[in-house]
Amino acid sequence: MQLLEQAQDGVRLTVSTPEADIQAAAAANDSLILEFEAFRDGRGFSLAAVLRGQGYRGRLIAAGKVLPDQARHLRRCGFDAVELPPGADAAPWRRMDQVFSAAYQSATGDDRLVWRQRHATPPVEDAAALAARLNDQWADADAESLLAAALDPALGRKTAAVSSFGAEAAVLLHLISRVRPDLPVVFLETGQHFFQTLAYRRELAERLGLTDVRDITPDAAVLSASDPRGDLWRSQPDACCAIRKVEPQARALAGFDTRITGRKRYQNSQRADLKPFEAVDGVLTVNPLAAWSAEQIETWLHDHQLPRHPLVEQGYPSIGCWPCTRAVEAGENARDGRWAGQEKTECGIHGRTLAPAC
Repeated sequence: MQLLEQAQDGVRLTVSTPEADIQAAAAANDSLILEFEAFRDGRGFSLAAVLRGQGYRGRLIAAGKVLPDQARHLRRCGFDAVELPPGADAAPWRRMDQVFSAAYQSATGDDRLVWRQRHATPPVEDAAALAARLNDQWADADAESLLAAALDPALGRKTAAVSSFGAEAAVLLHLISRVRPDLPVVFLETGQHFFQTLAYRRELAERLGLTDVRDITPDAAVLSASDPRGDLWRSQPDACCAIRKVEPQARALAGFDTRITGRKRYQNSQRADLKPFEAVDGVLTVNPLAAWSAEQIETWLHDHQLPRHPLVEQGYPSIGCWPCTRAVEAGENARDGRWAGQEKTECGIHGRTLAPAC
């Protein structure tokens, strides 16, 4: 369910409005804002359920005197969004909306009832169709709402995040900590990270309270056979990335059908058309920060007093393995310090194939 600071569109009606007037407003408008006048008043829930039961397909927004404890009930009665009071913390709303993944009693749009699940396994939505639907529904939402939508238990998906713990990683990880701090976070310990990155990974995970950060290492036998001296990056950088990143990530993400990344459109030309939700080889890929600018990243880091990667102050705006990363010069883009002097711009973990042969 979407959380709004201020509902911009829709006819605003109190829940004490005569039902006939609400029915007339619903017939003429594709968005209604139902204002709850008292915390003990349940008429708004009933109105939403009645409207949905009569076939209303427009947007229903709850406003006024509603509580985070009611988030799931609002959604199940048919509300699409809640208008939060000024200064309200969105985290309790998201937590209460997602605290249960199943229900016993039927409600509007509810197809995950426990008794139904016991008798039949509901079909899993195709990743491409799901990505298209989520883009239509959430494309203009804020990053935290995008993340919450991807983690909605009703989707029935198993999700993990991928993080380099690099220069801008703290923003996505901070959002994850606010929505679901126990989400699995995959960190590829390539064996060729800067020591500062390894220290930062420990500091940031502890500071944010992330409880399931997984350090994934390359296969020792493959390293011994293919890169015994640790210098494959000199002659075959793509093969080095495949051994140290692509294959370990594919192994770590086996069993997950959704992954979350911190990629952004401004980072390079290959990401310029990045959408919040993508389907890559049957896997749903979520990019909550796709539309963010570098200025927005800096503002978030500053406003939330998040620790910075220690190499940022030394001119490293994008940080990977030490052999293939350098500080950028004045006028260069953030990722110009990655594989400098080569045509290579990506390590391969975000490509069309998740596990190419090494």
